[in-house]
Amino acid sequence: MLATERCILLFPLLSNSNTSLTYTSLSYLPATSSPQGHSSPAKMVKICCIGAGYVGGPTMAVIALKCPSIEVAVVDISVSRITAWNSDQLPIYEPGLDDVVKSCRGKNLFFSTDVEKHVAEADIIFVSVNTPTKTRGLGAGKAADLTYWESAARMIADVSKSDKIVVEKSTVPVKTAEAIEKILTHNSKGINYQILSNPEFLAEGTAIDDLFAPDRVLIGGRETPEGQKAIQTLKNVYANWVPEERIICTNLWSAELSKLAANAFLAQRISSVNAMSALCEATGADVAEVSHAVGKDSRIGPKFLNASVGFGGSCFQKDILNLVYICECNGLPEVANYWKQVIKVNDYQKSRFVNRIVSSMFNTVSGKKIAILGFAFKKDTGDTRETPAIDVCKGLLGDNAHLRIYDPQVTEDQIQKDLSMNKFDWDHPVHLQPINPSSVNQVSVEADAYAAAKGAHGLCILTEWDEFKTLDYRKIYESMPKPAFVFDGRNVVKADELREIGFVVYSIGKPLDGWLKDMPAVA
Repeated sequence: MLATERCILLFPLLSNSNTSLTYTSLSYLPATSSPQGHSSPAKMVKICCIGAGYVGGPTMAVIALKCPSIEVAVVDISVSRITAWNSDQLPIYEPGLDDVVKSCRGKNLFFSTDVEKHVAEADIIFVSVNTPTKTRGLGAGKAADLTYWESAARMIADVSKSDKIVVEKSTVPVKTAEAIEKILTHNSKGINYQILSNPEFLAEGTAIDDLFAPDRVLIGGRETPEGQKAIQTLKNVYANWVPEERIICTNLWSAELSKLAANAFLAQRISSVNAMSALCEATGADVAEVSHAVGKDSRIGPKFLNASVGFGGSCFQKDILNLVYICECNGLPEVANYWKQVIKVNDYQKSRFVNRIVSSMFNTVSGKKIAILGFAFKKDTGDTRETPAIDVCKGLLGDNAHLRIYDPQVTEDQIQKDLSMNKFDWDHPVHLQPINPSSVNQVSVEADAYAAAKGAHGLCILTEWDEFKTLDYRKIYESMPKPAFVFDGRNVVKADELREIGFVVYSIGKPLDGWLKDMPAVA
């Protein structure tokens, strides 16, 4: 069965004489012949994307907006997801996405469950399927599971009746293209396939801005005449709005590895500053001041130097674990161990945060109410994949705490599912995840921050939502038992102001509250 996250971008064949993207700019695709043997007029390329997830939906919507002469269809086997894309309540939250979708939907942007039909008709097929971390067998806990990718490739081979360009949009291990190429070639039935790697570099919360003005668009392909023509075909699509100097063309393997490397480098910066945050707490330094000083070095720069409870999201941990496995398979244990440390520090930061909460509250949170403000892995998104909040909440539940959770964009069903699922289950298609996960009795989901905080012994900020900066903390303080604790895992509140109100405040990497100095760092 086709996995839910498969994306097929459809740029259907249009015959308008005034279309801006013509056959001459898509020279990989051959002209069709008429019964008399004459070449018929060249047709517009059709692009199909399998999967209506966090990558396929926004990417296709922006392509439709920027290329009004091209019809774009996003295809998914999930009826509920496609129904949501066709409704006023989109299945994902991303600033600016609603406006883009509503301006194009029904005109040149369409969402459909008729997967095989659109794959068969497409000239370019983007594949954005799930590549979860394996949970059993060879490479369990590190290697990427390419089951859904292989399934997509076999389906493409089964239904194709014309030459195709197949584009990797998922983050995949190096040499995946070679495996996919073998599957398609051995089932080709005389059809020619070119495989391209076109990894996405979107940041959730700013995905639409990233698509409008990308730092770079990376396209990798074979270093053959046919491969170079395929690269040019895809390059011409992006060139409708992306400056040519920002479109980077490489070989297949460089493009595949570049995505893993980019995520590993970003995660490394976060783990580096989080490691420094622990040292800052021990010495009385302020991690914000250290980060500011370090970031002023033009060789380093200020981005991704904000200390926090840890990184999350669908890519960082999964891609580093994949990188570790690739290094081990290629006889590079020292390199593998280096990247393992990035994950270890991230896990340490989350457990250190939980230990600080428990030790500060008289070494137990059993039976105590803890308010959790924020569950998404970052602000301006409803995505909870690998969010640090899951591990923090599970750590507190393990000590028998009662949690009251509030997040402006995450539903109660999603929170309960995340707290009851096994690790890595989230990265399988929705129809293969637990349908009715058992709810966690010690967890309630509240409608706002004040309801979550009322009667709570402690308050944990786990997502940097802007609204948490402007809450009436005096009102919150009055509604809590004393002493009232605030544990700021994102450094969003002004600790001194909260201390004046009466809170005991812990902020990541900041000089410790007088109360906390007398408490052990580990419970």
